[in-house]
Amino acid sequence: MKKTIVLTFLALSSCMAALAQNPISGGQKFLFGMIKNNIIRAAEKMPEENYAFKPTPDVRSFGQLVGHVADAQYMFCSAVLGKTNPALGIEKGKTAKADLVKALKEAFAYCDTAYDEMTDAQANTLVRFFGADQAKTTVLSFNVAHDNEHYGNMVTYMRLKGIVPPSSEKRQ
Repeated sequence: MKKTIVLTFLALSSCMAALAQNPISGGQKFLFGMIKNNIIRAAEKMPEENYAFKPTPDVRSFGQLVGHVADAQYMFCSAVLGKTNPALGIEKGKTAKADLVKALKEAFAYCDTAYDEMTDAQANTLVRFFGADQAKTTVLSFNVAHDNEHYGNMVTYMRLKGIVPPSSEKRQ
């Protein structure tokens, strides 16, 4: 637990420095870091046997949510980076917890590049996304909103299984 707190503090300190120089893009990076941490910790915390859990038959399983979030990182951030999406089909191609957590971490690491390289001067640069020209910062904002949406789903799944989600754990 102490190691997680120290790493979180160091990451947030780095984000605070970015905020001073680039308050818009630095703010995006800060918000991304917070939700990234919660999603990775949720994926790690949920037991393997619950990765197939669906609260109802018509929604994604917990594992599919993890895969979907990983897929989305590549979709959003490849647009911002101006690159071809390097990884497709994680949600449909992986089911084991270890494979999904690894893919999720790799996807977030890919996105870290987009947030790390962004400056306020580049924030309004237009990129093609969902068939329209969008500012890079809009795409990054959409990514954070999407991550928060699906973390909310994960929280519900975890609560239904009697597991306290990372964002609700007691701080020491």
